[in-house]
Amino acid sequence: MVTTGLGPRRSAVLRLLVVAVALAGALIGALGGAAPASAHAALTGSTPAQGSVVDQAPEQVTLTFSEGVAMGDNSIRVLDPQGKRVDRGKLRNLCSDSIVKYGAGLPPGLRDGTYTVTWQAVSADSHPVAGAFTFSVGAPSKTAAPVPEQKVGGGLTGALYGIARYLAYAGFVLLVGGAAFVLACRPAAALVRSVQRLVVQGWALLAGTTIAMLLLRTPYTGSGDLADAFDLGGLQQVLITKPGAALVSRLLLLAAAALFVAVLFGTYARLQEPAEESAEESEDGGPGEAGEAAADGAEKAAEGSGQQAVNAAEQARQRKDLTFGLGIGGVIVGAGLAATWALAEHASTGLQPAVAMPVDVLHLLAVATWLGGLAALVVSLYWGPPVERTAVRRFSRIAFGSVVVLVATGVYQSWRQVGSWRALTDTTYGWLLLLKAALVVVLVGIAWVSRRWTGRLAEVQAAQAEASAVRAADARPTEAQGSETGSQDSETQDSEARAAEADGAAEKDRKAEKATVGVSAAARAGNGVLTDSGAPTGDSAATSDKAPAGGTTTDGETAGEEGPDPARAAQLARQQAALRTARTKRERDADPERLGLRRSVLAEAAVAVVVLVVTTVLTATEPARTEEAVKATAGGQSTTGNQPQVLSIPFDTGGPHGKGTARLDLDPGRSGSANALRLRISDPSGKAVDVPEVKVSFTQKAKKIGPLPVVPKHAGKGHWRANGVQLPVPGQWQLSLLVRTSDIDQVTETKNVKIG
Repeated sequence: MVTTGLGPRRSAVLRLLVVAVALAGALIGALGGAAPASAHAALTGSTPAQGSVVDQAPEQVTLTFSEGVAMGDNSIRVLDPQGKRVDRGKLRNLCSDSIVKYGAGLPPGLRDGTYTVTWQAVSADSHPVAGAFTFSVGAPSKTAAPVPEQKVGGGLTGALYGIARYLAYAGFVLLVGGAAFVLACRPAAALVRSVQRLVVQGWALLAGTTIAMLLLRTPYTGSGDLADAFDLGGLQQVLITKPGAALVSRLLLLAAAALFVAVLFGTYARLQEPAEESAEESEDGGPGEAGEAAADGAEKAAEGSGQQAVNAAEQARQRKDLTFGLGIGGVIVGAGLAATWALAEHASTGLQPAVAMPVDVLHLLAVATWLGGLAALVVSLYWGPPVERTAVRRFSRIAFGSVVVLVATGVYQSWRQVGSWRALTDTTYGWLLLLKAALVVVLVGIAWVSRRWTGRLAEVQAAQAEASAVRAADARPTEAQGSETGSQDSETQDSEARAAEADGAAEKDRKAEKATVGVSAAARAGNGVLTDSGAPTGDSAATSDKAPAGGTTTDGETAGEEGPDPARAAQLARQQAALRTARTKRERDADPERLGLRRSVLAEAAVAVVVLVVTTVLTATEPARTEEAVKATAGGQSTTGNQPQVLSIPFDTGGPHGKGTARLDLDPGRSGSANALRLRISDPSGKAVDVPEVKVSFTQKAKKIGPLPVVPKHAGKGHWRANGVQLPVPGQWQLSLLVRTSDIDQVTETKNVKIG
C-alpha cells in the first residue's frame, strides 16, 4: 500500500511562506503601533486655541487643517461643562484659497467654565481623522463632557478595514500579474491548473475585500460600531463620497475582469492545445491505424497534410489576434483597477495631483506585473509541468522593466510625499519609506541570483544539445562501417534485431499482463467493462444476467460471488496518481539548475510579501510633507509644543491655610512672541483665594538662560495676570512658582513646560 504526504520540497515551500507571513504580521504589529493610523489631514490651528482661557464667550469655534477634509453638520460639536451640546449644529465653510477652515457657531450668553470641542472628518485621501480639545470662558472648571476613548478608524472595525486593504492589494497583484505572466511570458500556462487557480483566487480576493470595505466604510469613518456595517442609510451616504465611488467603480471593473479571465482560461487556453493533441494522437496510433492510413492512398494523405497546414495557420492567426485583444483589454482593465486607488488615496490630494495620479497608476501596474508574475512563476515551478527556459527569460526581462518603472515613479512619489532629506529620518513615513527601499534592494538582489540560475539552465541545455550532436556524429561512421562488413556482421545484426524483437515482445507481454489484470478485475466486478465511475456497462450487465447460475468467469471464479468494488478501484487510482506525482518530483529534483531557480524565486516571493505589507502600512501613514508642514506651523517644533500650556501645581507652605493649588495658563506657549500668563490660586475645596505674594520665573538650563522673572498683577480674588511674557528660544523650560501665604510661610514649586 502506498501512502503520500508532504514532500521535502513542499515542506520547504510552506516553511518559507510561514516565515514570510510571520514577519509580515510582526511588521503590521510594530508599524501599526508606531504610526498614527490614517492620520493624513492634521489640525494645524483652532480658535479658541487648545487649553486657552478667554474673557468672553466666542461667537464661533473654528478649525484649520493641513489639507482638504470632508465634514458635515455633526462634524464639530461643542459641549458645555455638563456635557450638553451648545453649538448651533450647522457647519460653516470658511475655506479660502489654500486655507482649509471650518467652524461651528455658538449662541450668546454662554456661562463661564470649561468647554469641550470634539471634531471628526474624512481626509481627502479617504482616511478618517478626529480629535478633541478644551477651552475655558472666564475661568477653568470641572467638566463632565464625554471624550471618545477609541481613536477614529481604530478598534475591531479599523483592524478589519486594514486587513481588507492589504488583501485588496494582494488580490490586485495576483490578478493583474498572473494574467500578464500568461499573456506575455508563457501562453502555455493558461492550461496549468495552479496558475488558473492563482488568477481566479486573486479576482475573488479583490472582489470580496472591495465589498467588505464598502460595507465597513460607515463604521470605519463614523461610530466604530461594527453593526453599522449593515446600515443602509450609512451605505447610501458612503456611495456619494469619493472613496465610495471608487469602490463601486472597482466592482464594475471586476465584472469586466471576470469576462477577461473566462476568455483567458477558456478560448485562449484551448488555442494552446492542438499541436500537443496532434502529437499525442500520432503517438497513440497502433499498427492497425497505420495500415488504414497507408490504404487511403497518397492523394488523400497529401490533401490531409495541406488541410492540417491550413488549420495550423488559421489557429496561429487566431492565437495572435486573441493575444492582441486580450492584451489591450487587460491593460485597460488593469489600469482602471489601479486608478480606483489613485483617485481616492495619496495621489488625489496634495502637490501636483494631475501628475501624481497617472504616476501612481504606473507604479501600481509595475508592482503587480513584477510581484504577481513572480507568484505565477512560483506556482508554475512547484505545481505544474516543467517551465521553459524562454518563459523564465521573458519574465526576467519584463521584471527588469517593471523595476525601472518602479524606481522612476517611486522617486517622484517620494519627493512629493517627503519633501526633504531630513524628513526621511525625522518622520514615521520617512522611516517606512527607507525600509521599503531596503526591501526592494534585497528583492532585486535575489532576482539577480534567479537570473544567474536561468543563465546556468541555458548553459546546461546547450551542453546537452552539443553532446547529443556529438553522439549522432559518432554514430554515422559506425553505420558506414557496418554497411561494408561481411555476412558475419549481417548475422550479428540479425541476431541483435531478433533480440530487440524479443525484448519488444516481452514488453508487450507485460503490458498484456497488466491489461489482463485489469480485465480480470473488471470480470470480478461483473464480467463487463467498468465505466469511469466504476459501474459496469449495459452490455456486460446483460451478459451477466444471461449467465447461468453457478457459471464461472474466465478467471475461474463463480459469477456473482463478488460485486463491484468502486472503493478498491478509487484506491488503485489514487496510488497510481501518487506514484506519478512522486516520479515527476524526482525528475524535477534531479535537475540542480531548476531546483536552484525554484528556491531563489520562492525567496523572492517571500520578500515580496513583506514589501506588500510595508506598502500597505505606508499608505495608511501621514505623509512626511504633511507632518513637516504641521511642524513648520508650530514654529519648527512638534504640535505638542505649539499650544497653550496649562499647569496645575499643588503647594503647601506649612502654615495655617497653607495648602492649595495654583493653575497657570501660558498662551500661546510659543517662543519669540508675547505670551499671556494667567494664574489662579484656590484652596483645597477649589474656591479662589488671595495670598500675599506670588512670583513666577522661567529657566532654560540647557542653554543657560535665566531665570527670567515674571511679576503677575492681581486681577481679582485669586487671579493674577501678566502680558508680554517673552521666552527667547523653544525647548524645555523650568517654571518656578513662589507662593507666600503669611509673613513667614512660603514655598517654591518647580515644573517643566514645553515651549514651541
